[in-house]
Amino acid sequence: MALTASPESQRLLLDVQALDTTLQQLSHRERALPERAVVDDLTAEAEVMREFVVQRRGELEDARIELGRVESDVALVEARISRDDNRLQQSSSVKDIQGLEHELASLKARLGDLEEIELSVMEKVETLESELASATTALDDQQAKVAEAIAARDAALAVIADERSAAQQQRDAVVAQVPADLIALYEKQRERYGTGASHLRARISSASGVELTGSDLATVRSAAPDAVLLCPDSNAILVRTDESGL
Repeated sequence: MALTASPESQRLLLDVQALDTTLQQLSHRERALPERAVVDDLTAEAEVMREFVVQRRGELEDARIELGRVESDVALVEARISRDDNRLQQSSSVKDIQGLEHELASLKARLGDLEEIELSVMEKVETLESELASATTALDDQQAKVAEAIAARDAALAVIADERSAAQQQRDAVVAQVPADLIALYEKQRERYGTGASHLRARISSASGVELTGSDLATVRSAAPDAVLLCPDSNAILVRTDESGL
C-alpha cells in the first residue's frame, strides 16, 4: 500500500535533511580540523626531540662513567708514583734505585697518557652537557607549543560539539512532528542512498541536480498531494512545494 503523508509533513523532511547535512558537515569539519594536524605535527617533532634528549642523556652517562674510570686510573698511578718516590728517597741500593727510577719513568709516561685521555673525556662530558641542556630547553619549548596546540584543538572541537548539539536538538524537534512511517522511510532512503529527502525546485531534484524527464513530471503532476514519491534519480523522497514548477 502506497505511503501517504500531508504536504506539510513532507515539507518538514526538507528541514530534517538540511539538519542532517549540517551534522555531516560538522563531522567532516571535526575530522579535517586544521588544529588536529598542528597537534600531530608538533607532537611528532617533540617525539624526535625527546629521543635526541634520551640519546644525549645516555651518552653523557656513559661519558661520566668513562671519566670516573680514567680518574680512578690517574689516582692509582699517582699513588704508585708517590709510593715509589718515597721508596727512592729512602733506598741506598743502586740496584733498587735503578729499578725504581725505571718504574717511575714508566709510571710518569703512563700518567701523561692518562691525563690526555682524562682531558679528552672531560671535554666530551662538557660538550654533551651543553648539548643536553640545549636539547632539554628546546624540548621544553616544544612541549609548551604542543600544550598550546592541544588547547586550541580542544577549543575548536568544543565549538563543533556545541553546534552539533544544537543541530541535533533542532532535528529531534522537527522529527517529532513527522509521522513515524514517513520518517522511517526517510531514514531508510538516507541510509541506502545518502540522501533522504530531495526538494523538487523548478522541476529539478536537489538531491540529483537533474531535471525530471517529461514522463517523470507527468507522474508527479498526476500524483495526489499527499502521495509520497521517490526521486527517480536519487531515490530520495521527492518533496513538492510551490517552487516545484508543476
